Amino acid sequence: MPTPTHTEGAPGGDGHDLRHHGDAEVRDAGAELTDLAVNVRADTPPPWLRERIAASLTGLAAYPDGREARAAVAARHGLPVERVLLTAGAAEAFVLLARALKVRRPVVVHPQFTEPEAALRDAGHSVGRVLLREADGFRLDPEAVPEDADLVVVGNPTNPTSVLHPAGVLGELARPGRTLVVDEAFMDAVPDEREALAGRTDVPGLVVLRSLTKTWGLAGLRIGYVLASPGTIGELERAQPLWPVSTPALAAASACMTPGALAEAAHAAHRVAADRAHLVAGLREFESDGLRVVEPAEGPFVLVRVERGAAVRRLLRGLGFAVRRGDTFPGLDEEWIRIAVRDRVTVNRFLQALDRAVTGAGG
Repeated sequence: MPTPTHTEGAPGGDGHDLRHHGDAEVRDAGAELTDLAVNVRADTPPPWLRERIAASLTGLAAYPDGREARAAVAARHGLPVERVLLTAGAAEAFVLLARALKVRRPVVVHPQFTEPEAALRDAGHSVGRVLLREADGFRLDPEAVPEDADLVVVGNPTNPTSVLHPAGVLGELARPGRTLVVDEAFMDAVPDEREALAGRTDVPGLVVLRSLTKTWGLAGLRIGYVLASPGTIGELERAQPLWPVSTPALAAASACMTPGALAEAAHAAHRVAADRAHLVAGLREFESDGLRVVEPAEGPFVLVRVERGAAVRRLLRGLGFAVRRGDTFPGLDEEWIRIAVRDRVTVNRFLQALDRAVTGAGG
C-alpha cells in the first residue's frame, strides 16, 4: 500500500471549512428537502425514549446527578465507573481532549470528522494530518503516522468515508507516551459492533469516544461519553464545567444502556446494513456516468465521487434532496458527496433524482 500523505501543521484556512456540518445543508434551505446530509437515524428518537426524557423534566429544579447514567454506561461496556466520563455529545469530548491533555505533536487522520482538528487548533495546537488516499480505499497504514505523534485521532467507522478499520490495525497505533483517540460515534450502527475498541483496557493510551445522538436521534439533546484510563478521565473531568450534562440527557443515557435499548439498536444496525446495500447497488448503476462508490461501506452513510459533483449537489437540492458536500473534509474536493442511508422508498426516490441531476450536470 502506498504511504498516505502526511502534512505537518496544515493550516485550518487551506480551503477546508472545518466548522461546516451536515445540518447546514438543510438549515435555512427555503424549501422542504429530504435530508440525506445528516447522519442521524430517521424516525428517532423512538416514543419510549421521548417518554423517558419527558418524565425527567419533573426533576429540573435539582442539579443534574450523573451517577446513575455513568454507572449504566460503565456496566454496558464492562468497565469501572472511573473509566467513564459523560459529555455533552462527542463534540465536547474533543474540546476537553484539546484543552486538558498536554501534547506536543497531535495528528489527525483524514478524511474524517473535522471537529477534532478544529478543537485542537482552537486550543492553540499545530496539527499534523495524515491524508488517506482514494486509491487505497481510504484504508489506514499505521506506518503513515509519525512515530513521535503523541496524540492520534482516527474515526471508526470513519465519517465520511464509511471505512471500518480493523481493531488490530488501530491497535498498532498505540505505544507508550501516546494518546490514541478512536471516535466510535457510529460504531453502534455496525452489526455486532465488530472492530470496536470500547471496553478494551489492554491498549495503552486508548481513548474511545461514543455518541448517543446518531442512532437515537438526540443531536439536539447533546449526550455522549468517553472511555479511557482513570488518569485520563480525571484530567478531562477537571476541564469540564460543573454539571456539563443536563438531567434530560442523563435520563436518555441511562435509558439507552438498558438491554431492551441495546437490542433495538442492534436490530437497527442490521436494518441500516440492508438499506445501505440497496443504496450502494443503486449507486453502482451510475458507474458509467463517472460515479464511484467507496466500498465496502460500513457506516450509516456512503461516500461517492461524481464528476461535476458541485453541480450535481445543487441540482439535487432543486429536486428536493440535501446531501453532504465533501470538500470541507481535508483530503477531499467538491467532486465528493456523502449520502446518508435511508429506507428503500426514500432511496428509490433519491436515485431517480440523482439520475436527473447527473444528466443535467453533464449537459
